[in-house]
Amino acid sequence: MNFIYKKADISDIDILTKMRVQVLRVANKLSYDVDMTVIEKESYNYYKKYLVNGEHIAYLVIDDNRFVGAGGVSFYKVMPTYNNPQGIKAYIMNMYTHPDYRRKGIAYKTLDLLVNEAKNKKVDFITLEATEMGLPLYKKYGFKQMHNEMELK
Repeated sequence: MNFIYKKADISDIDILTKMRVQVLRVANKLSYDVDMTVIEKESYNYYKKYLVNGEHIAYLVIDDNRFVGAGGVSFYKVMPTYNNPQGIKAYIMNMYTHPDYRRKGIAYKTLDLLVNEAKNKKVDFITLEATEMGLPLYKKYGFKQMHNEMELK
């Protein structure tokens, strides 16, 4: 299959926004009854700002004019550390492949494009949050599970 991996630009904002809502529904096992209006609006605003200024890069995967997959990476700055003297981090997110297209290498190729975008920006510290379904892919690529990260909600 010949898939097109398109680096998204502002003209793709509507499909990116819809894809973001879809990813959140799948990752959180949300039904279509759950109102995502606020998430959709805020995601649109996020893309409008950060896609343009380069702090977010997204790829869309297309098969014969059909959206079949996507992924994104956001960049942010923290205080410099010994292991990350520039303090720049990348966070991979919104990895999605349509169920009809899974197990065809789409997610791996998308992940590779995103990691290379980070490396091109000289970012060595790349993280992501893995679903149970995505965990084997990330391990295969070389990501390691970290046990010292904590979260407060």
